[in-house]
Amino acid sequence: MNRLLIIGPPGAGKGTQAVRIAEKLNIPAISTGDIFRKNIKEETELGKEAKRYIDSGNLVPDSVTNNMVRARLAEEDAANGFLLDGYPRNVAQVQELDSILEDMGVEIGRVLLLVADNDELVQRLLNRAAEQGRSDDNEEVIRHRLKVYEEETAPLVALYTERGIVKEINGLGDIDEVTERILDALK
Repeated sequence: MNRLLIIGPPGAGKGTQAVRIAEKLNIPAISTGDIFRKNIKEETELGKEAKRYIDSGNLVPDSVTNNMVRARLAEEDAANGFLLDGYPRNVAQVQELDSILEDMGVEIGRVLLLVADNDELVQRLLNRAAEQGRSDDNEEVIRHRLKVYEEETAPLVALYTERGIVKEINGLGDIDEVTERILDALK
């Protein structure tokens, strides 16, 4: 049960909750953004390859992302579990993650699906944009990001729901309350 995924729309608090839950369970919170930054900073071969795509304004291909995740999950601190945030993002990545975990002799125990009302999320993201001075995060952009999230993650959620490992958690409310809901869902 200590091999977890956290999925949720922009603004639902995935990053915050991933760190909190991982600390409570004494496992690493692994975000693909962190993996990318670390590989690029350390100038690993994968980091150099990813940087070429990023610098040219292109998305990093699944093959590079998959290899970074494979390498990260092989690190010692992930041996007894992990919480993945931001991966997998598509069905092909689900299949690759299954392959990685099969090679390790383990499987995902639970998918934590944070859910929240879109209007609440829009307001939360508009507030965050104002606080951080992000003028490009307007309501139209935010609603588009939410729509893209729904389109991209629906197939993933369906796959994991078929496996019976999805726990839906209300992502709205006080941070501590949400953390408690997640911990309750893991019992």
